[in-house]
Amino acid sequence: MKDKLRAGVIGMGVGVRHACGYLEHKDVELVAVAAKDDLHKVSEKCPGFTGKVYEDAYEMLAKEKLDIVSVAVPNFLHKEFTIAALESGAHVLCEKPMALNASEAQEMLDASKRCGKKLGINFSYRFYPQSQAMKSIVDEGLLGNIYYGRTVWLRRRGIPGLNSTARTYGTWFFDKKRAGGGPLIDLGVHRLDLALWLMGYPEPEWVMASTYDKLARRMAAENGVEYSVEDMACAMIKFKNGATLELDAAWAVNIKEREFQQTRIAGEKGGLFQYNVNEEKKYEIEYYYDIDGRQFDSRLHTLTDVPSAYSQFVDAVRDDKPFSVTPEQGVTVMRILDAVYKSAAEGAPVKIG
Repeated sequence: MKDKLRAGVIGMGVGVRHACGYLEHKDVELVAVAAKDDLHKVSEKCPGFTGKVYEDAYEMLAKEKLDIVSVAVPNFLHKEFTIAALESGAHVLCEKPMALNASEAQEMLDASKRCGKKLGINFSYRFYPQSQAMKSIVDEGLLGNIYYGRTVWLRRRGIPGLNSTARTYGTWFFDKKRAGGGPLIDLGVHRLDLALWLMGYPEPEWVMASTYDKLARRMAAENGVEYSVEDMACAMIKFKNGATLELDAAWAVNIKEREFQQTRIAGEKGGLFQYNVNEEKKYEIEYYYDIDGRQFDSRLHTLTDVPSAYSQFVDAVRDDKPFSVTPEQGVTVMRILDAVYKSAAEGAPVKIG
């Protein structure tokens, strides 16, 4: 292996996290980014970056011969840039959601196989210490057969763009053609993957769902903005192994909390519950179990550091080992999201073939 892997990032919104993550890894060099910012602005966002800034991502892919590329652009560009990066010879870490729909996601998976390159999806909530602790409990068999889950991310008012100081920021989120959907594909995708991962990624069988746009569409209209996605989605997902998962996601719903996140998993031997505290992105977990017929509750008090998704992706490429979030799982998530939107539109359960 070369002394250091060469990495590049396409997009410097959420891509800043990818760039900074690569800068922290000793075995990778961030040599280039494709962004609208100039070098000075990129260096301000990512102190220590001394590489090249390209306006054109395709030029970067052609000239830099990268080993790793992060794709961190609006959803409608995920497939295009991911496939281009794979075909350039790079391994790719793509931001969530994997694509606009399952068909695009499958094209990306097929391209990774055709090119013989790794494709990872950045479902970042798996990499929280609390999530890893939950997974260790599941993997030790302490929950037994898992048959029920509920996973939720609700905001009282947290609509990208409408809630920012710059009204133009994030408005592609409101366009179904560019975003693929609203809070379901933006927020719910995180909580859905987390629950599926803890449940062992069972094969989905059917979905019954509803979507609403009761609040955000009116707010967008008042600000002169077009709005074509939902502001809330709720679904029940049935799996072929008999398990059931409830899923709720909202940018705007009349609840007490500003930010409300929960994931609950129930098995025959025990249960797990992750929830955010103080309406922030800080989390606690609880574990419920029986001993000799007596019911006990436990709470996690100590955390173990977990390498970031970016660090783990570098390790996977460097050591030629699997990355923990596979493109197959990304496709499964998109199949479920497609079924949620179809069920909501048709007002009936939808089978997932």
